[in-house]
Amino acid sequence: MFKKLIYFIFSMALAFNASAQNSTANSNEKFGNVLNLGVGIGYSGYRGHSGAALMLNYEFDVAPYFTLAPFIGFYSYTNSYYWGNKNYPYRNYEYRETAIPIGVKGAYYFDKILDAGPKWDFYLGASLGFVVRTVSWENGYYGDKYGYYDNKGFRGSSPLYLNLHVGTEVHLSQKLGLFLDLSTGMSALGLAIHF
Repeated sequence: MFKKLIYFIFSMALAFNASAQNSTANSNEKFGNVLNLGVGIGYSGYRGHSGAALMLNYEFDVAPYFTLAPFIGFYSYTNSYYWGNKNYPYRNYEYRETAIPIGVKGAYYFDKILDAGPKWDFYLGASLGFVVRTVSWENGYYGDKYGYYDNKGFRGSSPLYLNLHVGTEVHLSQKLGLFLDLSTGMSALGLAIHF
């Protein structure tokens, strides 16, 4: 039993030493100075709609393993609303909503904790900003544009943009990578350009 305990302690000491050496190498890794260009899906979660999305952000280092990234995005979708009255027949009228989120995303990289090699990055993040929304209705709709929808979007919707992210990047070279960012608001697959 005593031999097993000594063997266990010795093994743990070797593993800790190897991990510490690897952590020292990873602690010099920078995650900022990266331009991220992505395409994906934008969600309008409280309405249950999604549409094609474009995303652009630029990450810069703030602290070890932590970046901030000012961003702008774009997504749009088309849907219909059933409406009518005694002067206009009941039918589905189409509308298009376009949303442009603008803000900043903070990300913490877990590469050290996950013992990720130099080819991979893993992060959790959150975005905070606002959304500029426009809604346009098809010709012939004379219903309540300011009740169900108005020029700011769904009645009661806030211009506040708040999302959670989980993501990864695989480095193809020192200057180029591919990323996947899954979010509660706008998920994207794209290209990461390192400067």
